[in-house]
Amino acid sequence: MRYEDLAERVVAGEHRAIARAISVVEDGTTEAAPLLGPLFGCAGRARVVGLTGPPGVGKSTLVDRLTAEWRGAGQRVGIIAVDPTSPFTGGAVLGDRVRMQAHAGDSGVYVRSMATRGHLGGLARATGDAVVVLDAAGHDVIVIETVGVGQGEVEIARTADVSVVVTVPGTGDDVQAIKAGIMEIADIFVVNKADREGADRAVAEIEAMLALQESPSEDRPPVCKTQASTGAGVAPLVAEIDALARGARHRGGRRRERARSRLRAALTDRFLDAVGDATIDAAVERIVDGSADPYREADGILERALAARRGAAAAAAGRGAGASDG
Repeated sequence: MRYEDLAERVVAGEHRAIARAISVVEDGTTEAAPLLGPLFGCAGRARVVGLTGPPGVGKSTLVDRLTAEWRGAGQRVGIIAVDPTSPFTGGAVLGDRVRMQAHAGDSGVYVRSMATRGHLGGLARATGDAVVVLDAAGHDVIVIETVGVGQGEVEIARTADVSVVVTVPGTGDDVQAIKAGIMEIADIFVVNKADREGADRAVAEIEAMLALQESPSEDRPPVCKTQASTGAGVAPLVAEIDALARGARHRGGRRRERARSRLRAALTDRFLDAVGDATIDAAVERIVDGSADPYREADGILERALAARRGAAAAAAGRGAGASDG
């Protein structure tokens, strides 16, 4: 199938086409360019919401309840559930999809599980491109549920309009899982399973940590309490998310950072493809045997790539001049 035809079917909202398109971007970003180019022009309307937090806090159940709220308002929802990849087999359980079966028969909800395949930062490498696909397909809200490994999951801040950090009370140190970088990327904090003892203390501790920051009080992230198992507190959380998403779209800062991140990733992919595995493998051998270091090898590869580019441009110019003379 031609990618142009596939792009048209994605924009029409065909689920099979969406599944195929996401598989294409997972297989390789460079090869997916003819598909993503047309789709990018049709994207940019969806609100992108990221949920992160340690395992066991109920992220999948919360996503399920949030989806029900948005569907109740007549909005189409796309869900990307990122699961960790086994370092031994390379496989992934993809269990989040199993926990979202309540929407399996709803044509207004599209759920896709993605494995990290070793990519760090809590997201799969192709997550940003999958967002473009779902956005172009007409989804009003796109929810990204990250791996749930803790403080390393800061990449979501460069991908989502609104980043939601979820925790639960009663873990001993209720804010241990949301220190360092995670504190700084959150737009909203959620204390889930708020029926547990210690929920109010967890809220107070998060608010106390936020008060230590230099930002004005009106700019501090709100702290919400929810019970995802019953749906309690989910409607107010949706209102907070939607309000912040509209503000993020108006300011444009997140989208500019997302565009910068996507461009850098595309440049990296194309440069590595142009260099080729053989060149990289040869450089690795020289580094391993001690005859070179990574920094000189990187400089050498870059210089050769630029020289080859200049040579190709000069040859093309020469051919053009010869044709005009003839």
